[in-house]
Amino acid sequence: MKYENVYHKISEFGSQLLQKKSLAEGIPLIAKYAKEVIGAERCSIFIYNSTANKLWTIIADGVQKIEIDASTGVVGYTLKEKKPLVIDDPYHHPAFLKEVDEKTGYKTKNIITAPIFNSSRRVIGVLELLNKEGGFDNEDKRFMIFFAHYISGFIELSNHIKGDD
Repeated sequence: MKYENVYHKISEFGSQLLQKKSLAEGIPLIAKYAKEVIGAERCSIFIYNSTANKLWTIIADGVQKIEIDASTGVVGYTLKEKKPLVIDDPYHHPAFLKEVDEKTGYKTKNIITAPIFNSSRRVIGVLELLNKEGGFDNEDKRFMIFFAHYISGFIELSNHIKGDD
């Protein structure tokens, strides 16, 4: 298993994350760790605002803040289905928003997403990684589920304090 050495490192990551006081401080650390572990080029963490029915990012590698309607895109699909998604050919997936690539000039080759649940099992966000050489696999999906669960408490607490629901 390629993740066997990663799980014991997660305690170090967790202690670093506990030192962060806000989403803006913690999200870059989360993104960096997720990219390193899985070997993806980019990571975005979308936060769900149920009042506005929007998904938005604090950080999206290489681009400014992204805000989309929660019923659109691959992350919107992940939010609705409440399960991880692996897409090897995003340009042929009906939920893929190619407009984002067109706007940013980035070429998405493959995607993996995982919903982030709060303590009440409501989806509060979506973790998304892009462009892994050779594509994402089932071990990546298992890790994404684990990691989304691992970071959920930080995101729930930070998001609650900030007041975004």
